[in-house]
Amino acid sequence: MGGREFCSPAPYITQEAPLRGFPVWLHYVPGISFRTDNEPFKKAMQGFTQKIVQMMKDEKLFESQGGPIILSQIENEYGAISKSFGNASLAYMRWAAEMAVELGTGVPWVMCMQDDAPDPVINTCNDFYCDDFSPNKPYKPTMWTEAWTGWFTEFGGPTPQRSVEDLAFAVARFIQKGGSFVNYYMYQGGTNFGRTAGGPFITTSYDYDAPIDEYGLRRQPKYGHLKELHRVIKLCERALVSADPTVTRLGSHEQAHVFSSESGGCAAFLSNYHVQRDARVRFNNTYYDLPPWSISILPDCKNVVFNTAKVGVKTSKTRMLPTHAKLFSWEAFSEDMPSANDTDITAVGLLEQLNVTRDISDYLWYTTRVDISASASFLHRGQRIKLTVQSAGDALHVFANGQLSGSAFGSREYKQFTFTGEVNLQAGPNTISLLSVAVGLPDNGPRFETWNKGILGPVVLHGTHKGKWGLSWQEWSYKVGLKGERMNLVSPIGVSSVGWMPESLFARSPRPLTWYKAYFNAPEGDEPLALDMVSMGKGQIWINGQNIGRYWTLYANGNCTQCSYSGHYKPTKCQLGCGQPTQRWYHVPRSWLKPTHNQLVVFEELLGDVSRISLVKRSVTNS
Repeated sequence: MGGREFCSPAPYITQEAPLRGFPVWLHYVPGISFRTDNEPFKKAMQGFTQKIVQMMKDEKLFESQGGPIILSQIENEYGAISKSFGNASLAYMRWAAEMAVELGTGVPWVMCMQDDAPDPVINTCNDFYCDDFSPNKPYKPTMWTEAWTGWFTEFGGPTPQRSVEDLAFAVARFIQKGGSFVNYYMYQGGTNFGRTAGGPFITTSYDYDAPIDEYGLRRQPKYGHLKELHRVIKLCERALVSADPTVTRLGSHEQAHVFSSESGGCAAFLSNYHVQRDARVRFNNTYYDLPPWSISILPDCKNVVFNTAKVGVKTSKTRMLPTHAKLFSWEAFSEDMPSANDTDITAVGLLEQLNVTRDISDYLWYTTRVDISASASFLHRGQRIKLTVQSAGDALHVFANGQLSGSAFGSREYKQFTFTGEVNLQAGPNTISLLSVAVGLPDNGPRFETWNKGILGPVVLHGTHKGKWGLSWQEWSYKVGLKGERMNLVSPIGVSSVGWMPESLFARSPRPLTWYKAYFNAPEGDEPLALDMVSMGKGQIWINGQNIGRYWTLYANGNCTQCSYSGHYKPTKCQLGCGQPTQRWYHVPRSWLKPTHNQLVVFEELLGDVSRISLVKRSVTNS
């Protein structure tokens, strides 16, 4: 039998996914309210959960059927928002627990971060540290369902990291206090291909500083040190499962946790909780030296086999190396702004973006017309008109009479933002086109399904013949998506009617809202591959019709620091990459490639330079 599995069939999955894994259509069910005592939501959730559980039963995947699944989870991290729903949250939580148990999987159900999980559901811990966690009943096991190996990365932010010394210390501390189960989040990093990154503003890379990285390569010393930690914990198994530990103080910051079995087995954990000072302790008439913020494990209560702060694994060095793959046969296609006759909806006032797009595209055009008096004196004086646009997120490109006037962006912390800039309007009729861009859907918080996206105003012109001219309640035309999306420019099967412009004509000069296409042959070897997009601005990438994901060359700012022990780890204590692009390289699975003539399509929103895009390979060596 293979490894044991932990299954979470419930639709709310977190993982920084759009709407936390809920399908967009659920948003539009009449009368629905997510994650509370709401009949439309419970009906949809129960139907989904029943279907997934039955599929697993049909494949005999539960341990009760001889399969690898030993635990199932219903809901996820609900306790953090339950207070927002009042008494309805308690009714919903109890309903979810009863519904799950009645499915009869034959394995325990858990609710992580749910202190009041009703019997027989087990409440568990998700955190950087879980040594202070206890289940809500003494007969329930102490379980750590998410030991956080790092943190996710957001565009414009640094790269969070967590040292393996601190992670190993946290796990050993949990075990020495009687913890029975540890599950890492994440043990292998991943990639948010396509438009699967939520947040919003979560990067395509979901590496999470995991022991196995986004590309499937071992990150040392994290992988090797944790492997050795669990090998040593396994040596202590008989003693660990025989009794609760006895705890002895060895000093002001030092303790011994000792497990003894009736057959004579003995295992000890000697800990030093001071974050800076070494300690020498006496245990069983022997002296032991403990580094700061560390735990030594003695599987026989005599000999130190492992210390969390002493890493015996060489550190791996990761490099992105050039390949011999050349991008050739470049072509370009300029994205058109929708005309007055090419609209999906016309309405008075500003509409919420997701209600219009139904998330079939990141892009929604808002277009309106303004007539400027030809006799206005300010035009003769050469004064410029300013436009302000308030947006509920996530990005905005402003065009006046077909010319880019500027762009503005939100962030994960400040999703709402305002564009303020000059627009080149002339006497007579003018067209203002606003391209609103989503960078992932909401994924957390109470009633997050009600959060707005797109341009909700006000939209105001300043300095016209009308003075302050509000445009929010004018007639607006709406067009969902891009022309290139509707024409399926990303298809690897060429369409003869598409007006791609050859390189000899467009000369690869940067321009906004442009599609680019090129070809390349797959590099030899089996090293993982990535695209270096440092020369580009913002957009999306496709290879052979497969969406690599959103790219955005934002430079990270913040207070970057090397990993250090603070006594309570937080991702902000250990982050790197300030002054560098948050994400420069975008994972290209080799399974998506053919030996020759692979098609690359890039849609660039800003002014990227495609001449500097290159295919690189990821190389890892041990230093």
